[in-house]
Amino acid sequence: MKKLLILSLLALSGLTAGFAGKPAYVLFDSEGKKVSYNKMVKDVSGSDIILFGEYHDNPISHWLQLELTLSLHNLKAAKLMMAAEMFEADNQLIFDEYLTGKISEERFEEEMRLWRNYKTDYKPLVKFAKDNNLRFVASNIPRRYASMVAMGGFEILETLTDEARRFIAPLPVAYDPQLPGYARMLHMGGMGKGQVNENFPKAQAIKDATMAHFILTGWEPGNQLIHFHGTYHSDFYEGIYWYLKQANPELNIKTIATVTQDDLSRLNEESLGRADYIIVVPATMTRTY
Repeated sequence: MKKLLILSLLALSGLTAGFAGKPAYVLFDSEGKKVSYNKMVKDVSGSDIILFGEYHDNPISHWLQLELTLSLHNLKAAKLMMAAEMFEADNQLIFDEYLTGKISEERFEEEMRLWRNYKTDYKPLVKFAKDNNLRFVASNIPRRYASMVAMGGFEILETLTDEARRFIAPLPVAYDPQLPGYARMLHMGGMGKGQVNENFPKAQAIKDATMAHFILTGWEPGNQLIHFHGTYHSDFYEGIYWYLKQANPELNIKTIATVTQDDLSRLNEESLGRADYIIVVPATMTRTY
């Protein structure tokens, strides 16, 4: 308990979390300047939407997601909303029934398609939303439809029923294959040019587009929504960010990314401009799974 109290106090005071000489993370801005936690909170609190990019198995990402949610709730109270990649849009009804106390936690966990690290990494966020009567949006496309796109492209979504398409971004979906993130996906895994599956980045894009769609469907002007997702979904202001701006260029969006480095003294060059704020975690950090 004493160690947890020390870590929380360090984060809230804006200092680097961790023991002397062994920080658990360091915060940088987009230009590579070290910043405090408090400075980040003050800045992002004025935005409409916060895109918080995590490494799914990184405990520091998850801890800071909860800490930031607590800090924002202190400022926004009931005007704070939450959303996450980890919950699929067709499970929103179950989600709402649990958050409003209509079904038990046991029933909720049985019927939702929860990620294997839900109890350690995302349950604290859900519990906070439930305890404080906050809206929590299940933003992701059902994984079966993303898999369909990976095999057959966007066109296959047109064959779905109207009921099924309720859980996907409106069709046709805008898509720019020249965005660096999608272009890089064509060469992941060392695939040569002749081996590229052009539908692979489209499956990523339909996730990004759908998350952006349900973020905007759930968000209300005057409120603030914080969205949790894998950092690659918003790195370099692409992915979800790109789709949100396509829909509403006037949105005030702040992004947070997570990276790991051996050396925490400075931000590696390849991460400059990755997000408004970059959480740098030691490469040796324990993983949650």
